[in-house]
Amino acid sequence: MKCDKYIGMDVHQAMTVVVVLDADGKMILETMVATEAAAVIRMVQSLSGPVRVTFEEGTQAAWLYEVVRHFVTEVIVCDPRRNKLLEDGSKADKVDARKLAELLRAGLLRSVYHGHEATRRLKEFVRGYETLSIDTQRTMARIKAIYRGRGIPTAGRGVYQFQQRERWVELLTEPGARQRARWMYEQLDQLQPLRRKVKQAMLAESREHQAVSLLRTIPQLGPIRSALIVATVDTPHRFRTKRQFWSYVGLAVVTHMSSEYEMNAGRVVRRRKPIATRGLNQNCNRRLKEVFVSAATGASRQEPYKTFLERLKHNGMRTEMARLTLARKIAAAALIVWKKGVAFDPKKLNCTT
Repeated sequence: MKCDKYIGMDVHQAMTVVVVLDADGKMILETMVATEAAAVIRMVQSLSGPVRVTFEEGTQAAWLYEVVRHFVTEVIVCDPRRNKLLEDGSKADKVDARKLAELLRAGLLRSVYHGHEATRRLKEFVRGYETLSIDTQRTMARIKAIYRGRGIPTAGRGVYQFQQRERWVELLTEPGARQRARWMYEQLDQLQPLRRKVKQAMLAESREHQAVSLLRTIPQLGPIRSALIVATVDTPHRFRTKRQFWSYVGLAVVTHMSSEYEMNAGRVVRRRKPIATRGLNQNCNRRLKEVFVSAATGASRQEPYKTFLERLKHNGMRTEMARLTLARKIAAAALIVWKKGVAFDPKKLNCTT
């Protein structure tokens, strides 16, 4: 449309650089506004005609998306890992905003999904639980590092037990190391109860979502894993097929092929050459990849998955490939169960992938 406006925003904590292009690619506005809701809305409303906005995914992307989406025709929160044009040439805020507007006008941006308000509370609880879990694990690793750095073996979890701490601290001969260990123990004592509190709040909130109950009918998808899936995916209808979902969770195989065609008797034919594989896709959701891979790892010794894995290995599949196939099965089952609103049926597990 001739009257469309294309806005590229380079968002920072204090100021946002804005570049506006018309339908012909001519720059009609280049300005800076405060990174505040009122200032951004005033700038958008000052433009006539259909307005399309883009900015990169980042810390303030979710907030800015909610601010502007009611005042414009389209908002694209784009994936910075795919914006290769921004890496070319000089790097500056105005240059980046101009390039974003040009990519938006050309239709070359890949959008990042921003979910519904229905799962926003669960998303925040999941982030809080993950943050405290990581902090707890790091503190525990630091405690063991104090002892290992002095040649003291720390097998098992006895080093963390409250009743055994003083005995462990006495093994440290340096006063500074002893004090540091006590500080780490004090930090651990603060984190563990808080983590348990946040976990209970997350599980209580997850029970408000019907999808969690459906996912829990799948073996190895317990309350925590189901809550993580619902908070991350938001809706299963984002994915038309299971293969799209596999790519999102990092279970898609990357293939490379070149020089695919040749001339044969005056006709273009495809070469009969094997497709080279390059492992699993790296551009994925790490949280969900860990969920489904850990579920497949833990399922190898339990039914109904044990028989399924044994049959794959009997047919000549390597152990790691059989585990990947099972992880794909669990992911596909989660997508189908959630979409159809039905409980998991173990009899359908033996279907071909």
